[in-house]
Amino acid sequence: MEQNDEIGIKIYNPNNPQEDSSQYPSSPQQMPAPPPETGRKRRAVAKGVQKTLSKTSMLVNFLPTGTLLTFEMLLPSVSGDGNCSPVKTLMINVLMGLCAISCFFFHFTDSFKGPDGKVYYGFVTPRGLAVFKPDIGVEIPKDERYKVGFSDFVHALMSVMVFVAIAFSDHRVTDCLFRGHVKEMDEVMESFPLMVGIICSGLFLVFPNTRYGIGCMAS
Repeated sequence: MEQNDEIGIKIYNPNNPQEDSSQYPSSPQQMPAPPPETGRKRRAVAKGVQKTLSKTSMLVNFLPTGTLLTFEMLLPSVSGDGNCSPVKTLMINVLMGLCAISCFFFHFTDSFKGPDGKVYYGFVTPRGLAVFKPDIGVEIPKDERYKVGFSDFVHALMSVMVFVAIAFSDHRVTDCLFRGHVKEMDEVMESFPLMVGIICSGLFLVFPNTRYGIGCMAS
């Protein structure tokens, strides 16, 4: 009888769940639930990106390839967590300025295919095409289409307008650049991208693009 008293047998008691649950600290029921603010923030960011893409999907065709992709890739690191400090606002302005310059600059580039099968790019000037790489060993064409014209400036300005419309459709940009006017900017951006798209579509019909420059495809 004394030996049986020394054997420890733990009897499960359903009326005492706290004692039993302490034996399993890693139970899934005790895992802390994620804060609701994180889920709401992620849904808000996803909704904003989807709204921006839906508004500006038709405008992407007017931009040089890679400009919008570069802007969307660098914007999260520039804007950060959404707190618009003077430094972040300055960085957003610099990023938008560089992308706008690239949109303007690439519309003054063109290319030709040499006898060796390679494609050579250059900058269109009033005198003709000035290739980026000197002494290429290939004769540069002297056609009139390689000279800068009025349509090149029209395409460059339209490209900058399209980029600004797309950039301002992102709430991360407008919230920093136009603080205190969020509601007004939301109302403006409801119709501004559509207006820019219609205007640029009409101008591209009047001034068709014949360049095969860097990131620019002929219509």
